Amino acid sequence: MSGPRFDVITLFPDQFPNLVEMGVVGRAFKKQLFELNCWNPRDFTEDPHRTVDDRPYGGGPGMVMLAEPLVRCLKAIRDARGDNAPVVFLTPHGPLLKQADIRGLSAQGQGAIFLCGRYEGIDQRFIDDYVEQTYCLGDFVLSGGELAVACFVDAWVRLLPDVLNHALSATQDSFESGLLDCPHYTRPEVFENKAVPDVLLSGNHAKIESWRFEQAKAYTRRYRPELLDQTDKSVKKA
Repeated sequence: MSGPRFDVITLFPDQFPNLVEMGVVGRAFKKQLFELNCWNPRDFTEDPHRTVDDRPYGGGPGMVMLAEPLVRCLKAIRDARGDNAPVVFLTPHGPLLKQADIRGLSAQGQGAIFLCGRYEGIDQRFIDDYVEQTYCLGDFVLSGGELAVACFVDAWVRLLPDVLNHALSATQDSFESGLLDCPHYTRPEVFENKAVPDVLLSGNHAKIESWRFEQAKAYTRRYRPELLDQTDKSVKKA
């Protein structure tokens, strides 16, 4: 296995098999371009009930994931990996996850250890002492971290060499250049009285690239104008 290794700490490992069975990620998994392992903290408990949560100090609704099973689980992962891959936690407390963050982690080559939260939260002492990087998918709340981690892994895997059919596909995606992707068209040439833009039928690749760039800027200005502001600031700094 020469690709990255992903280890996921999760109380619901059955949520992950579908991720590696279908589509781009499924093909990459079958070609052994990356490794995915799920670790259940319940397997690292020491009581007959395999307890992984308890009531929060101070009262209030919900339960909190215990630190002790998580520490034992993480130690077993570290022993199995034999490296210093970062522990990543998807949480509302983290900065918004960006394409550049995933590219940066991907460039390190070793993968990551993902922590999936559940219930009301995780004992803060585990987060303080063992979590190294935090990210947030957006201003909304999920029932657990599994879906967020699946999104992270999907976005990461498609950046790996030999995953996509065309090597340039990932580099032309939205956010790669700081812009949204341009609009795309395919057959038929006319659909419901709307024709494909003439420039795309011209065969003039220079004009096509110029049109696509201008369309990408126009789409970004219309739908995500803050991205243009960020791009302008980056250019000025350079």
